[in-house]
Parts: sequence; C-alpha cells; structure tokens
Amino acid sequence: MTSTALAPVSTRQFRHEAAFYRGMRDLVRVVEPFVREGFERDEPVMVVELPDRIHALEDALGADADRVAFVDMAEVGANPARIIPTWRDFVDAHRGHAVRGVGEPVWPGRTAVELDECRLHESLLNVAFDDVPTEFHLLCPYDADALPGAVLGDAEQSHPVIRAAGRSPSYGGQAHALTQFQGVLPAPPGDAELVRFGAEDLPGLRSVVRRLCEMSRLPQDVLEDLVLAAHELATNSVLHGAGDGVLRGWHESHALVLEIADDGVISDPLVGREQALPLAEGGRGVWMANQLCDLVQVRSSPRGTVVRLHTWL
Repeated sequence: MTSTALAPVSTRQFRHEAAFYRGMRDLVRVVEPFVREGFERDEPVMVVELPDRIHALEDALGADADRVAFVDMAEVGANPARIIPTWRDFVDAHRGHAVRGVGEPVWPGRTAVELDECRLHESLLNVAFDDVPTEFHLLCPYDADALPGAVLGDAEQSHPVIRAAGRSPSYGGQAHALTQFQGVLPAPPGDAELVRFGAEDLPGLRSVVRRLCEMSRLPQDVLEDLVLAAHELATNSVLHGAGDGVLRGWHESHALVLEIADDGVISDPLVGREQALPLAEGGRGVWMANQLCDLVQVRSSPRGTVVRLHTWL
C-alpha cells in the first residue's frame, strides 16, 4: 500500500485547544462563552457532541442555539477516522471565512481500541488542517472526572494549548502524530485464521471473509460491506504494495476482526481520512473501509502496513 508524503506542519491558522471540565454544568461553563465569542466575531460555529451535551448547550444558548450547527458525535465519531472529513466539509463550506468548532471524540465508556484511535485522530488534526487557508479554532473538551489520567495526558500531547493553563509543555506536534501512525498494533491471537494471497487469490479471499462473517451471524448487509472492504484492501496490497499480502481473521468478545497486512509503506498518515481521488494509489480502499466498518486501524512504517477492520457483534 502506498500514498503521498507528509507536508511540514505549521499551525498558524489552526488553533487546536483542549479543555478539561468536571461535570455537565462545568462543560457548559467552558463551551458556552467559546460559542458566543464566535457569534460576536460573526464566525460560523459547529458543535460535534454527544446528545446529552448538545441538549445542555441548547438549553444554555436559548434562542441562539439555532445559530449553531449541532452534529451527533456518537454517530459521526463512532469510527474516529470519520471525524476529520466532517470538519473538512465544515471548513470548506465556509472557505475564506474564520470558523470555530467544538468536538468531543473521547467520552467515558469508549473501549481501549476506540481510545487508541481517538488519540491518533486528535494528533492527526494538527496535520490535516496545517494548510487551512483561514482561521479554524477547534476546542476539544475532556471529562476530567470520568476519564483516566492517561487519556488526559494524551490530550496534552495532541493539543498545543490547554484552556485555562496555556501552552502545553507536552505537545508533540508532527512527530507525535507520525510516531503513533508508525506504531505497532497488538499481535493477533495465535489461533487467528491466516490466508496468504496474491492477485490470483482475490476471488477466493472473498469466500474466506464471507465464511468468517457467517460464523459470526452478522446481518447480510453488514456481511456484504465487510466482504467489500476486505476485498478493496487486499486489492490495494496487490496493486500498490508488494503484490501480495496476508489476511488474518479472529473473534474477540465483542467483535469480528479482519486484518490485511503487506510489505508496502504508506507515507501519508491521513490515508482514508480525506476523500480519495479516483486514481489515488491506496487511498480509495482505506476510505471505503472507513465508511463501511465500525472501526478501522491503520499503521504503516518501513516494517510494512497493517489495516485492521473491527465489526461489532
């Protein structure tokens, strides 16, 4: 799998800020003035939050709530890789105009794998909006009462500014994003099904994925989506990687997991998070997987590339 190179980062126009709050009342106390400041500056405002947070903010804003574009984070952010395209659409819709947003991708109850992808997402925001042509101010609330300390520490690494505290001494910038993207996922279980494939094996690979899905008793539409996503990624491995790859599949307590690995290298950590051009090498398959699967993990380095698809049971 291959993709384009990473551009140098300069966050002059993108202001990425975390805010630690304690309880719903404190969340409103932090977010409401941030939103109203946007009104005063005639900046379009979008808030991507959980439904209960949206309701609390609507009550606080009163009639002014109609001036905010509210989006359900539980829907958009279930797979964190879908969040950047949502912000991209918002920024592009107001091209040439300063905008601001509120987004809370991390909430209590997220699984460990979801938290890993949220951490990567927050770092990649600094890459995705490095070249934004006008000011984009994004505030990311974190529930300090309910989230583990390690998650709050991750926020300090991925946000240049912590509200009420100033510059974050832990902010890792581009290096932090790249280190995560080039990291290693936990090893598959020893009893995972393993199939090595080349170009001539792609039709048979669909049958293997279909059988794994049927064993999991997945609904037919989910089964077809997963078969399509796995086929697209395997095709990427054949066409844009080293010409072959490995499919692994296994069951966890709450998910069916499929993994496609090859010896290719993706140099763009935003792969699958930006709308892929029809001829873009490697990007189309990962983009499609992100739209079809509950959660997608991508890690790539000189060791090779791994794309892991999670489907909740």
